Amino acid sequence: MRFITFVFLLLSLNIPAHAEQVRARDLGIAPGVLTPGPLNAITDVRAVKVGQITLSNNKDKNTGVTAVIPASGNLRQNKVPAAVYVGNGYGKMAGISQVQELGEIETPIVLTNTLNVAEGIAGVVAWTLEQKGNEDVRSVNAVVGETNDGYLNDIRARFVTQAQVIQAIEQASGGPVKEGNVGAGTGTRAFGWKGGIGTSSRVLPAHLGGYTVGVLVQSNFGGILTMDGIKVGEALGQYYLKGALNEDTAADGSIMIVVATDAPLSHRNLHRLAKRAMAGVARTGASLTNGSGDYVIAFSSADEVRRFADAPPTNQHLVANNAMSPLFQAVNEATEEAIYNSLLMATDANGHQGPVKALPVDTLRSMLEVKRP
Repeated sequence: MRFITFVFLLLSLNIPAHAEQVRARDLGIAPGVLTPGPLNAITDVRAVKVGQITLSNNKDKNTGVTAVIPASGNLRQNKVPAAVYVGNGYGKMAGISQVQELGEIETPIVLTNTLNVAEGIAGVVAWTLEQKGNEDVRSVNAVVGETNDGYLNDIRARFVTQAQVIQAIEQASGGPVKEGNVGAGTGTRAFGWKGGIGTSSRVLPAHLGGYTVGVLVQSNFGGILTMDGIKVGEALGQYYLKGALNEDTAADGSIMIVVATDAPLSHRNLHRLAKRAMAGVARTGASLTNGSGDYVIAFSSADEVRRFADAPPTNQHLVANNAMSPLFQAVNEATEEAIYNSLLMATDANGHQGPVKALPVDTLRSMLEVKRP
């Protein structure tokens, strides 16, 4: 009770909430016990690349594209094992049935807004058909996910084009990943504040395989925000089911989660890994409401499990079931931290139906200082 009283005192003093961009670890928020990779990003997984196109005029246009390249080489001819887990199916994800049926991905993964999924598919298909070695390809299963950014973005205008989807794919690179109001996260909201793109990673100790798990999220969902054990949403008075607070600001929405690993996993164990990402979402205080589309796409970039066209039967060395638990812990931790990064790296935005504030970093920092000894 004294802690909540202190927070209300902070707010009453009108301490300015600077548009500061920090990652969770800059504030000492470090979920779990495992160590992040060098970049603490999905690109810590070997050969994974990310490209983003941001479309914003801080008026009616606030949207974009985020593309994840799962592995090197021709993906259509040398597929990666993959799986999709659906936390709540209020969404328009393309390509899901073939991934579930065959357990593989053959294209880049594209994230955008709900009404530009068609352009996402068209861009992925056009790009794939142009790749050397695909001259005789007659079928492409484009994997495209979405969240609805219709509050900050005039979504009916459908600003994203096929050419911009291709541009995001072609400019994808390794290295640091931009977070916050970028790419497919340009117009998103989370827990009533500005959401966006976030990423994180974990590396297992050598005796557990030394594998890396990386996560990228497009956060656009609601609930009662909790960070580092602090009931942030309640303390700041912004959360789902708070009196007359309408559900549109703090509950419904969606989250797209892309999970990458260099562990040689079967598509069955990738599905199990994808499931555990939802535990990381739950730890942030997500309500997983009726109108929330919550999807996890997981893949392995390990060379030994790539799927060549017309490949003969092989005896692959796969991670055993009883060795999966450390990977489950890794994806749980990385997902939670990626969501925090998506919030903390976001900035205030003005949009189609009004403004959205970023999570007040200064106030959160003061809250953390009070909580810690």
